Parts: sequence; structure tokens; C-alpha cells
Amino acid sequence: MAGPGSAAAPPRPVPSRPVPGAAARRRGMAERPAAAAAAGAGAAGLPLRARLSFAAGHFLNDLCASLWFTYLLLYLHAVLGYGHRLAGALLLAGQAADGLCTPLVGLEADRAAGCGRYGRRKSWHLAGTTCVLVSFPFIFNPCLGCKENTPQWAAFIYYLPFIIIFQFGWAATQISHLSLIPELVTSDHEKVELTAFRYAFTVMANITVYGLAWLLLNFQVDQPDHTEHLGIQDVPIFRNLSLIVVGLGAVFSLIFHLGTKEKPYLPGSLPQLEESTPLLQKEPMSPPHPLLIWKDWLLEPAFYQVAVLYMATRLIVNLSQTYIAMYLTNSLGLSKKYIATIPLVMYISGFLSSFLMKPVNKWIGRNHSGAFVYGAMSFTDKMANGLAVMVIQNLHPCPTELCCPACISFYHWVMVLVTGGIAIAAIGSLCCIMVWPIRVRYHAVCLQGLSGAGTPYGGTENTEGRIQSGTVN
Repeated sequence: MAGPGSAAAPPRPVPSRPVPGAAARRRGMAERPAAAAAAGAGAAGLPLRARLSFAAGHFLNDLCASLWFTYLLLYLHAVLGYGHRLAGALLLAGQAADGLCTPLVGLEADRAAGCGRYGRRKSWHLAGTTCVLVSFPFIFNPCLGCKENTPQWAAFIYYLPFIIIFQFGWAATQISHLSLIPELVTSDHEKVELTAFRYAFTVMANITVYGLAWLLLNFQVDQPDHTEHLGIQDVPIFRNLSLIVVGLGAVFSLIFHLGTKEKPYLPGSLPQLEESTPLLQKEPMSPPHPLLIWKDWLLEPAFYQVAVLYMATRLIVNLSQTYIAMYLTNSLGLSKKYIATIPLVMYISGFLSSFLMKPVNKWIGRNHSGAFVYGAMSFTDKMANGLAVMVIQNLHPCPTELCCPACISFYHWVMVLVTGGIAIAAIGSLCCIMVWPIRVRYHAVCLQGLSGAGTPYGGTENTEGRIQSGTVN
């Protein structure tokens, strides 16, 4: 150790030491451009080609649905000459099968894995598409092996399996196609965009069906042996229409399966934790909105308000679409070519008026969501439509399959009284909602944990330990 008078020793070189955390900061700064690039790529969303291929996946369903609702009763009545009760029973059976298959397929599609490396959504879509392709052409073809003296109950037994298979396939295709949306995109904007593409293909499908029907009917009109009214001679028209619909839908389904990429689903797999993810998570806070189970919805008056309004509006649309063709041919006595022209004009008019719904929806606002609610409304719609058609068919005044003079006024009053009465019921339900606005009441029944963080239905505990209930718009 040097004394006060000794020369100072040369300083020893001190090795530079990185400041703790500097390497991590430098690594983070280097990773930011890559993360920004990845974020920019994710923000771009699906390319246009992928969005179009996804929207094509429901085109077959839309084609078949338009043909089913518009021409099934007309085909069974005027072309094949079947009785009114048989036609109504077949349509009711189809609606009931659709209403029952939709929730069951939805539950099973969430549980089951895909077929091998094929995604689970696309696997169900492929199964549903196959069922539609192999069953739908038989519905719009005469009964194989049936003769003039074959009883009509035998024809009912013949068509029933094809209708059930078709409705199962239709439900499987619809559920799997809708459930792909949150798996393909993440942001709400992209989800709305995919839904808009899907609806555009629905519009195109309906216009395609009515356009094809118009072409086939007008092509037959040019033939010398044609007749102005429908009959057994028009079987090739509906057969060719169903075959064209199935073939065109199969092409669009192929485009969907080739152009839509779904991530493989591994049952029991857990998401991988990143390095920055803490191992111990904080206790989750209570949800900002009430979470109701299906038993709670059945106790809500708002549930039945929405059910009546939705069922009434859907009945107006479905019954008008179902009986417009018979009203044109039997009540107005128009030529059979108008069964394609008038529905086409009606659909385009309805499509154009739908653009008014965006500002109206913005003015009124949105309320009242939930998977059980949507499923229940869909089931109510399908069953109500089938039962309404069955009741109307049983009230038909003609004793035979052919239209008698009494059916001229019958279809007129169906279009006026039935749809008008349902419209009055819809207006009454809407006025009821305006007087008593939709308010979902929820009541908490127990606490979660010991910390009093929240309740399973969104209720909160005050300082005195009592459970509060509330309402949400």
C-alpha cells in the first residue's frame, strides 16, 4: 500500500461489464421489428382468394334451400299429383329433422376430432356435403318403382329417408361452415367481413336457382308440345334443375375444400406457454356481463319476447316463399314461367331493402346474445314453419290432389290472411318490446371461492355478504 509521498500506481484496466438487463433489452429491441412485421402480416388478414374460397363452402346449402322452400310443395302437388297432407307431412318431417339435427351436430362437432390430418370442421363439412349430394336429387325425382296404383303412404316412406339424410347433411354443412369463422380470423372486423362474403354467395345462390328455373321453363315454352300449366310432363324440368344445382354446388364445395386451410385439432392438447407467460396467474375477475345457462333463459320474459318476434318474421318469409308459386298458378292463373320470374323479383327487392337495415340497426341498437338463444330461435323457426304448412295443407278444400275451383280463393286467403295475421302478431310483439324493453334479469345464487371475487352469473357481493341482482340491456 503506497504512502502519501509515494508515486501513484498505474490504474488497472477494469473489464467492462454489461449492465444487468442490457442484453435482454438489446434482444428485445432486435425482436421488435420482427414482431412488428408479424403483427402487420396478421393485421392484413386472409387474402381475397381465401375469403372467396371460404364463402363458397355454403353455396350448395343455399342452392338447395332455395329450391326446397320455393318448389317442393309445387312439385309434389302440381307435377307428381300427390295429396295435400302427404306434401305437408314431408315438409314438416324435413323441418323437424333440421331443427333436431342442428343442436346435436353442433355439440358433436365440438367434441369430435378431425379425420386424420383433416381439420374437424372441414371433416364435418365434407360429411354433410356428401349427404346432401347423394340425397337431394332423389327428392326432386319421381319415386322409383312407384306406379299409378301405388298408395301414397308408400311414396311417403320412399321420400322420408332421403329428406332426413338431406337435412342432416344440410345442418352439418351449416354448423361446420359457421364454426370455421372464429378459427380462420380473430378480429371482429374480419369476422364481419367473412360473414358478408358468405351472405353475398347466398344472394348469388338464390338468383341462380330462379334464373335457372326461368331458363328451363322458357326453353320448354319454345317447344311445340308444351302446356301453360304444370303437370307430369314437367318432371324433367325439376329433375334437371336439381341435378344442375347439385353439380354446381359440388364444384363450389370443392373450391372451398381446396382453398380453405384449417389448423389440425389435437384432442387434449394444451396451448404452449411463451417465456413471458407467468406460471402463476392472478385470480380472474368477475365477468363484466352476466353468464346465464339455459335454465335461466327459460325464466326470462325477454326470451319469449324475442322468440315470438323472430318466429313471426320468419314465418312471413318462409310461408310467402312456400306458397307464392301455387298462388301464381292456381289463384292468379298465370303461366308456369312466372313461378321463376316473380320469386326472382321478390328476392332482389328484399335484398335491396336489406341495405336499410344497417342504419336502422345503428339507430335501434343491438341487444340480447347467447348461443342457447340463437339455437332455440332456430329450432322454434323450423318447427313453427313445418307445423304451419301442415295445418294449411290439412285445410285445403279440394278432396282430390288436383286443384278444384275452391283452391283459387284458398291460396288467395293463405297469402292474405295467414301472412297478414302473422304480420299483425309480429307488430304486436314489437309494440310489446317497445313498451316493455328487453331487460335480461340475472340472479346470483352462490359465491365463487373464498375471496368473493364474483358469482357465476355476474352478481356481486356487498359488504354485508348479500348477493345483489341486476339487469342488463
